[in-house]
Order: sequence, then C-alpha cells, then structure tokens
Amino acid sequence: MHFDLTDLRLYLNILDTGNITAGAARSHLSLAAASARIRAMEASLGIDFLERGRRGVTPTPAGKALAQHARALLQQAERMQQELAEYANGVKGQVRLLCNTTAITEYLPELLADFLRNHPNLDIDLQELPSTRITHALRQGAADLGIVTDAVDTADLQTHPFRDDPLVLILPRDHPLANTESLSFTDTLHHDYVGLNANNALAVYLEEQALHAGSRMQIRIRADGFDGVMRMVAHGAGLAIVPLAAIQRRSGEAPFKCVVLEEGWAQRKLLLCARDFDKLPGYARALFEALRA
Repeated sequence: MHFDLTDLRLYLNILDTGNITAGAARSHLSLAAASARIRAMEASLGIDFLERGRRGVTPTPAGKALAQHARALLQQAERMQQELAEYANGVKGQVRLLCNTTAITEYLPELLADFLRNHPNLDIDLQELPSTRITHALRQGAADLGIVTDAVDTADLQTHPFRDDPLVLILPRDHPLANTESLSFTDTLHHDYVGLNANNALAVYLEEQALHAGSRMQIRIRADGFDGVMRMVAHGAGLAIVPLAAIQRRSGEAPFKCVVLEEGWAQRKLLLCARDFDKLPGYARALFEALRA
C-alpha cells in the first residue's frame, strides 16, 4: 500500500464534492491524474473505495473506513506542521471552522477579522452547514471547531456557550397576522413566505421544523441573505423567519412587524463545540480562546 498525502486529500475532496471531476479541481489536479491516483489506490489493495454512479460517487464500506483514517492522518500531519512552524519561516496553518447561518453572518465577521489580524500565520477555512452536519463532521475529525444550535445532539462533543440567538417572525405591517403579539410556527404555514436560498443552513432547519409540524413552508421567493429577505417582507412579499440579531443590526425603526414565535426551538442558543477542546492543536485552540472571549 503506497498512499501519499496528496492521494488522501484528493480522496476526501472527491467525497466532499460527490464526484471525481470536482474533487480533482479542488485538489488542483487534472481529471486524468486524479482518476489514475484513485485507480492506483484501489489496485494497491484490490478493493474498491468508490461506487461510481450517474450522479457521482459514494464510498464503499472500505471507502468509509479509508475516509476516517485519511482525516485522522491529515489532521495529525497538519498538527505536526504547526508545532514545527516556529522553526520554519513562512509556514502557515489553517483552522477549519464550521458554522450555522446566523453565526457566519451576524456574529463572526468582526471576530474573525480581528483574529486574523492578530495571527498573521494562520488562515481560517470557514464553511456554512446545518448544525447536524457540523456535529457529524466534528465526530469524523473533519473540522477543528463548530458553532451549532443547542437543538442538536452534542452528547459526545464538548461545548461552550457562544451567543443567545432567538429566531423571530417578521411580516408586513398590513398582514392579517400583524396584530398578533405571539404566534406559533404552525399557525403561519398556510401563509406565503420569503425564504433564504434552499441550501442555506437556516433554510434547511426551518424546512425540517415545518415537516415536523406535518406541513411545508410556502416559499414564494428566495433571497441570498437576511437583508434581502427583510426588504422583501417590508414591501409585502410574505412572511419570514430571521434571527433577532439581524433586525437589531439595522439602524432606525424596522419597516415590518416583528412577532415572537411560541416554539421552544425558536429560542435557541449557539454553542462552540469540538471533540475535545484540550486536545485541539495550538492554532485551533487560539481561535477557540478568541471566540469564547
């Protein structure tokens, strides 16, 4: 068996993107070179690591085992690089931070900018994902740190409070529900909504809550961010659910009605999480300390 780190990074990039072409591009390899590397990996053990289909690739049982070992080996190699960085000029480290929508848009931009300014040898690989996928990635060793809602299972992870992050319903001032001070999410589901992009972590979360309530959200239009959503609601396009923090960031009186949601999941909190804060490499520990401060 002769796998090098390039092989392992390529394999994980293929799994993350779902196909060999995109994985090759992320690894800065040609499709032919990437395909040859994967074939050589499989031939060296006589085992298929990938199941090829018309819609992409999925790992075989052996491929899943390889992914776990590959992530651990690459993480260990990066830790070694960081611990030796003080002996080598120009060596840069990278922290992988996974966050939900509100954290990445409302709470982190200034915090992360300050951290990067104070740590010129570190980069941050920042990605937005639903909280359940973040906890899965942390358990698999695919990320250093995550920021998730307290609604997901973190029993086998370590957590630290980050922010209170309540969600609220916003609606046009002339909407039939505008005179109600408190509403349940279920009461709103027969009304039209303005939503975030379908792949957005908060959009996925809200769709899941609607399904739990036995219904679906009636999305008339989707917008890229909270500002676009709020502007559309203000002009009568429909209802929306946004973080209270996004409203508080606006200056002046809000041009829409804001209503508290009765559901417990809307009164959520954000948590910093990792497999073990004490075992984080030094560069990831530095980011954790900055975020929890």
